[in-house]
Formats: sequence, C-alpha cells, structure tokens
Amino acid sequence: MMRRTLAGLMVLLAAPVFADDWPQFRGPNCSGYSPTTAKLPITFSNTENVKWSATLGDGIGCPVIADGRVFTSTMIDDQTVGLVAFDAASGEKLWTRSWPIGDADEIHSTNSHAGTTPAADAERVYFYFSTLGMVGLDAKTGVDVWQQPLPVPYFIFKWGAGMSPVLYKDLVLFCQDDDLHPALYAFDKRTGKIRWKDDRNDMAVNYSHPVICETPTGDEIVVAGTGLLIGYDPATGQRLWYARTLLRNIKTTPVSHKGIVYVSLQSKGIASQWLASIDRADTGNSDDKVTKDEVQKFFGKRPVPDAFYAKTFDRGDLNQDGVLEGRELDIAFLPPGNEAGAAYDAKVAEDEFILAVKGGGRGDVTKTHVLWKHPTKHTDHIVSPLIVNDHMLLIKSGGIATCFEATAGKPLFGPARISNAGDYFASPVYGDGKIYIAGENGNIVVLRDAPQLDVLAVNDMGESILGTPAIADGALFIRTRKSLLRIQ
Repeated sequence: MMRRTLAGLMVLLAAPVFADDWPQFRGPNCSGYSPTTAKLPITFSNTENVKWSATLGDGIGCPVIADGRVFTSTMIDDQTVGLVAFDAASGEKLWTRSWPIGDADEIHSTNSHAGTTPAADAERVYFYFSTLGMVGLDAKTGVDVWQQPLPVPYFIFKWGAGMSPVLYKDLVLFCQDDDLHPALYAFDKRTGKIRWKDDRNDMAVNYSHPVICETPTGDEIVVAGTGLLIGYDPATGQRLWYARTLLRNIKTTPVSHKGIVYVSLQSKGIASQWLASIDRADTGNSDDKVTKDEVQKFFGKRPVPDAFYAKTFDRGDLNQDGVLEGRELDIAFLPPGNEAGAAYDAKVAEDEFILAVKGGGRGDVTKTHVLWKHPTKHTDHIVSPLIVNDHMLLIKSGGIATCFEATAGKPLFGPARISNAGDYFASPVYGDGKIYIAGENGNIVVLRDAPQLDVLAVNDMGESILGTPAIADGALFIRTRKSLLRIQ
C-alpha cells in the first residue's frame, strides 16, 4: 500500500507531459519537432480536412495541447485578454478566463496583446501577461491555483512583450529580457514560488526562449541573449558556461539536439538600429544623433521612464551635452562588459549567421565548445530554425528556404523559394515526414523532409497566421488571428 501511495504521489508531482502532447511554444523542448506516427495531411484549407474550428478574438499566440485539451490566448475585447480551453477531440469549449490588460503599453500593430503562448501539462496551464505576471490555472476548470506578480516589462521599441513560459520537470521557466528588468525565472509548478532568479542586467532586449540541453554531466537550461549563449544549472540557476558568439539582440529560439545547441541569428548593430528607428525614420532628422526629445517623440504620448534614461542614455552621454552620437550610442544601449553588436565605428548595419555550440562546458567556452559558426545572408530575425534528421532548415521572410548539414553547417540546398512570398513570424514545425511553414498571409506551405527542396502543397487558410502551428493527437492545430482549427 505504501509503495502504491508513493507512486501515486510521484505521478501527481510530476504532472506528466505525454509523448504526443505539444506543451509549450514550438512543442517539445521548443524544437518544432513532433514524434507522431499518425498520418498528417498535405492538402487542407479553412474548410477542407477541418475536423472542427472555433471563432476567437484577435491573437498571435500559439496553441498548446496537453492531456486532450487545447489552450490558446485571445483578446476578449480591446481591454481584456483571455485564455480559452477546448476539448482537443471535439472542439467543445471547456472554459474561458479573462483579465483586464490594465495600464499596458502601446504595442506594434503587427503584435497583439494576446501575443504570448501558454504552457500546459495534465494538471495545470501556465499563462503570462505583462500586467498580470505568471498564473497557474487548473487545466480542467480554469480555476486559479497560483499567481506570481512580476515587474511589468518596458520596451522602448514598441513590439511589446512576446515571451512565453517553458516547462522543465517541476519548473516553469520564463525569460523576460526587457529594457528595465531583464531576468530568467524558475517557478515551482505546484506553488508558483520563485525557486531561483538570474538577474540578466548584462542583457539588452531579447525574445529567445529557454531550451534544455542534455549532456553527460546532466541537463542544462540554455538561453540566448545579448552577446551570450548561456548554460544554467536547473537546480540553482547558476551560470555554468557562456559563449561570446551572439549579437546585440536575438528574437529566434535555439534548438537543442543531441547535446548541441543550434542558433540562427540576424541582428542589427545597436547604433544603426537607434539611428534608423529614431533619428532618421521617426523624426525626419538624419544628423546621426539621438536626443531625449527624439526618444520621447518616437515612443509617443506616454513618458519614457527616468529609470530607462538613467540605465541607458545617461550612461552613454559621456560629455553630458544631452546628445548621443558615435560611440556614445553603443555605450548607452549595450550593457557594460557585453558590447555585442556595437557597430557604429564599423558601420555594420546587420549581421547574420548560424552556429552550433556543444553543451556541458564550464566558464567561457567560446574557444572550446563552439563547433562551427558560418556567416549567411539567409537567416530571419524572428523565425527559429528547425532541426530534423541532422538537417538545419531556415525560413526567411520573403519565402526563402535554406538547408544546412547539422554536423558541420555545410549547405545542402538553397536559397530557394518555397512558393509563398511574404512575411513570416511563425516558425516551421515537423511531423510525419512533413514540414509545415505558416505565413503571415495565411498560406501554409508543406515541404517533404528531404535534403533538397520539395514543395508538396501551398494551403490557403483564409486569414493571417503569426502563431506557430501545433502538432498533437494526430492532427494540426492552427491559430489564425481570429480562429482555431483542428486539421487532419
């Protein structure tokens, strides 16, 4: 009897994620890879091969699936964000939760306040919103289990919050690299208490999710950021290693595969970014200088916090003349000691590359564990890479695919058109020998997984798609801006 009781307790504490679940952003380990053996469709639309569909409010977060339930975020109205649960098999709505967005900052028109992806297991669903913090809800009922307030993030550029929780054993991981309070958190799944926190004030703004790297010395939590790829101890949050390989910011999420972390990166130098966004484009002024008045004009009616100026602008204004120019821009908007992407002197507008870093090192592993790093002009600044069968597939805005050998990063094919030009915000996903690539224009391209480009179909879903599709329960789950569909 005691053995049965302990076994039951262990199952409860583990809150298992089943093999065919898609529990978080990009599914298992944020990889975009589904191990399903179920037959997935090649041709479909918003009416063809649709098992069920549901109308929702605006949203660009991804659907997640756990224990037969589908969860996705949605705008209930202009001032209310929601989380909705459906029965994965039938599409029956199980429950809806809603929260006022409160005093949320203005965001870019492409984004949505329903822009984050929940994470879920059999027991709970975990959801983040900027003014709410992190909440843990009962997966069956939507009732609150816990809530953990967090600092409201601040972004001088108006994309807004876009990070989502990630699950690892009994932890909920969350990285929020904003302009004022950058940090990596590990919450207890059951209680919401913060087990540990890493202050990431050596980071600028980033949008990259944590991934788990399995090594002979144990699992590591790996997070990309400003200038650094960092490996953490899951138990303590201690930084175990770092590789000085990245640039000013990163919006893509790495993929961990067989103990190696693969990164694709496109990032502008900070001086170029500030001059292009604030000095030239938004003020009509092209004097290669930035003032506080220009920053405020760029941001709009809402006052820029003094804490932002103290942390950045005042640091860079070396001669205290109220103007940032030349190297002052790099000094202002890059953390001391981590001047990645400082490109004013070099006049480098942007840089793009792919790289592979082996996990398991300690300290500075830049010279010891970076297996390869190759420049390329075919990465995207938002779309994350896909690793399947030791191939690394990249999709770039414009509908351009390139594929590399994962072992050494050597090209296999591309750049090549995938028959759907346009912008891409969703990342590619894999299942049943097929790769699904959703475009903002609402078309989903289906590729055969092969060392050469093989377009099987281009399917029109009739509505814009920014959230990455999910694969679970023998089906595709697709979140358009106003709908959720089960395709099979």
